[in-house]
Amino acid sequence: MLIGFDIGGTKIEVCVMDDAGKELKKRREPTQRNYSGFIEQISAMVAECDQEFGRIEKIGMGLPGAISPATGLVKNANSTFLNNNDLKHDLEVKLNRQVNIANDANCFALSEAVDGAGKDGQLVFGVIVGTGCGGGFVFNKQVIVGPNALCGEWGHNPLPSYNSEIDGPDRECYCGRKNCIETFISGTGFGVTGEQLFGKPIATKDIIEKYRKGDELAKKAYQTLVDQMARCLASIVNILDPDAIVLGGGLSNVDELYQDLPKAMEPYIFSDSVQLNVLKAEYGDSSGIRGAAWLCSDEVK
Repeated sequence: MLIGFDIGGTKIEVCVMDDAGKELKKRREPTQRNYSGFIEQISAMVAECDQEFGRIEKIGMGLPGAISPATGLVKNANSTFLNNNDLKHDLEVKLNRQVNIANDANCFALSEAVDGAGKDGQLVFGVIVGTGCGGGFVFNKQVIVGPNALCGEWGHNPLPSYNSEIDGPDRECYCGRKNCIETFISGTGFGVTGEQLFGKPIATKDIIEKYRKGDELAKKAYQTLVDQMARCLASIVNILDPDAIVLGGGLSNVDELYQDLPKAMEPYIFSDSVQLNVLKAEYGDSSGIRGAAWLCSDEVK
């Protein structure tokens, strides 16, 4: 049995799978937003799974943050009560078993590389384009973390500016920098682009709906998003040339991207011919928690 946790700012979800990837249990509940309460909450959810399936010796967990290689403490978590705590140690003491923790984007990438859309590839780049923009690399079904636990954090690089953007002020990112990729390529960033064009706030789903009906402003917003994504993903291809790029998150549900994006990427790629596999996540919103469970498998890390 494999057990995974997906930790969010408002909810915690637990999933139990067998070693063939079949989901046997899935349940979510609101997150206890203080550290001691969080530890107790995880302990109670594990005990519930143990009672139903027998003791499960390894726990996998996907965090919206990372474990610092320098200190062993949680860093960069948007659930800020987790930051600067030795979460792995504290959970292992409380649960008396091994706990494997990874960034949630890495878990997403791992899920799609093991048995999802990228399962036939050796090097898979998993991209989450939701409220923010995250990413993770998996090579031979093992997560690449890096000495600073930063591998795949493409969303906090500057947007490559081969073309001019729609006129507007610099975009402030929560990380403290300006004009990060995340401030353009995300549901939030796409909404800002729409607001600049329409002159008022507009939901991303409404932009896409208008685009599909032929609205010219929505068309410009969509084409801007495609070009921005093409520039950024082409830079990944020029460096690592992954076998597959798998998209997840809210914007991954815009089906037109899978036809338009590869064509838009080609001019930015340093090659006379290009083979690109830009794929929609097979498991959608479940990929993160499935990847957390796969962290417990002896076959992947």
